[in-house]
Amino acid sequence: MTTMNDTVKRVTDRVIARSEACRSAYLARMETARAKGPARAHLSCSGQAHAYAASGPDKDRLATTSAGNLGIVTAYNDILSAHQPFERYPELIRAAAREIGGTAQVAGGVPAMCDGVTQGEAGMELSLFSRDVIALAASVALSHNTFDAAVFLGVCDKIVPGLVIAAQAFGHLPAVFMPAGPMKSGLSNDEKAKVRQQFAAGEVGREALMAAEMAAYHGPGTCTFYGTANTNQMLMEFMGLHLPGASFVPPSSGLREALTREGAKRALRLSALGNEYTPVCDILDERAFVNGIIGLNATGGSTNLLIHLIAMARAGGIILDWEDFSELSDITPLMARVYPNGLADVNHFHAAGGLGYMIGDLLGAGLLHPDTKTVAGEGLEHYTKDPVFAEDKLEWRRGASESLNDKILRPARDPFQSSGGLKRLSGSLGTGVIKVSAVAQEHRIVEAPVRVFHDQDAVKTAFKAGELTGDLNVVVRFQGPKANGMPELHSLTPLLSILQGRGQKVALVTDGRMSGASGKVPAAIHVCPEAVDGGPIAQLQDGDRLRVDAEQGTLDILTDGVLQRPVPTADLSASATGTGRELFATFRATVGSATTGATIFGG
Repeated sequence: MTTMNDTVKRVTDRVIARSEACRSAYLARMETARAKGPARAHLSCSGQAHAYAASGPDKDRLATTSAGNLGIVTAYNDILSAHQPFERYPELIRAAAREIGGTAQVAGGVPAMCDGVTQGEAGMELSLFSRDVIALAASVALSHNTFDAAVFLGVCDKIVPGLVIAAQAFGHLPAVFMPAGPMKSGLSNDEKAKVRQQFAAGEVGREALMAAEMAAYHGPGTCTFYGTANTNQMLMEFMGLHLPGASFVPPSSGLREALTREGAKRALRLSALGNEYTPVCDILDERAFVNGIIGLNATGGSTNLLIHLIAMARAGGIILDWEDFSELSDITPLMARVYPNGLADVNHFHAAGGLGYMIGDLLGAGLLHPDTKTVAGEGLEHYTKDPVFAEDKLEWRRGASESLNDKILRPARDPFQSSGGLKRLSGSLGTGVIKVSAVAQEHRIVEAPVRVFHDQDAVKTAFKAGELTGDLNVVVRFQGPKANGMPELHSLTPLLSILQGRGQKVALVTDGRMSGASGKVPAAIHVCPEAVDGGPIAQLQDGDRLRVDAEQGTLDILTDGVLQRPVPTADLSASATGTGRELFATFRATVGSATTGATIFGG
């Protein structure tokens, strides 16, 4: 029998103890909701008629039998390549439900924005807040209370976290999360990044840039780099909400359709009407979140999940903090090299053994809780198997027992590096986080003067003017959730990479976010307190010296007297209106800090 790693056990016990009061209150609410059951049978005849009026062949079954009714919450739209395949899912799900005597209805849709479209644009200031909007919209969808179980159709950056928050609000219901799978590999991510740097340096024109981008993003499915969207998919397997092996099966394949149909059937079989009742509140316990953090570190996943996992956990009465992530990172081997942490994309990763191999190896190393509940049944061992669709039959077979490409995927005993690369930073500047899985050893400590900016456009202007010379820490402040919704600053990546390539020591320091595709330039992000809250980052001036040390986990001001300066303010009026931002004033006024998940839900 495998012995559980001491640090994993200690951190889990600490999370359980820290969360005891909140978790107990949450579970009590879920038990009350479970005991009441769906209101479908208790609705007035008029209410039922409204609910069933457009149900076609399912209408009589809904009105006269107690067969399970499945609620579909969908994030379908055509502007996200990862979500476009969801257009057909309701049809597949309804047909699958009928095959086992159940019914299914689209309960509602939720908004889904593409961060790839809004990077560097005003719309990015709505991106993080869209997560909580999605949670609210999904809750409205399920509030009709006519469902015995739910399926959630979502993939990308804020969508899955928002749907998980809503699923926990209705945690007495079983739920299966359904992905659409990655697009086929196109222009390599490394080649795409090179063209972006060439464009930023003025070496190629927009025509060449456009051609490269279109060759990289070229069809339905999730973008193939390992950013936030694919990190979400990994988490849904490590935490037991996907069917095993579902994450990286491509769209429009027979296997993908079979998984979608089986997901619908599985959700209904897990309802309280049968003998396998497994609600979300039983799946997403403290152990499941620790497993998710281990997966995040072992794969070198997106820094955005340092915020999202905290918000997701709090929705279920579980309190995580960045120290939990950092301590688990220290003992979690980095087993995968997927762009931006390597040259491979997620299709190559999946072919090398993928999540099934990783989960099996981490279980063998005692780094995962093996006995969590999942939608596939008791125990995470289910997720070491691969789905196979042959002769019109879906089954799961033993997955890879060794990596099929050790340049992409390695065992825990011989990893790419001994730790996951996520580090909590603390010091006189405040608290932040940094991801160094793709940062070379010689770039992990930057002690240098600062250049202070209040938005990313000002950084680009200074770069074009040739002002960013010598070693420096580029400070971009007033980018936190209360200031302007905490946009990603991914559009700074190409120019910072150019500076680093010139031999300069350079780091980004910000109270905003860096993309899930953050890479080789060290970025101290999510700095708290944020500038608009009077954090020390607001008191920095050009020329002050700052030390970013990802080895020791420190973030310190080296110049005397900085903290005695008056705290400046910034003109944030440009972020208050336009592109719908005026509608989010209440969000900016009530949102919590990044350390508590940057959420409006009591963070």
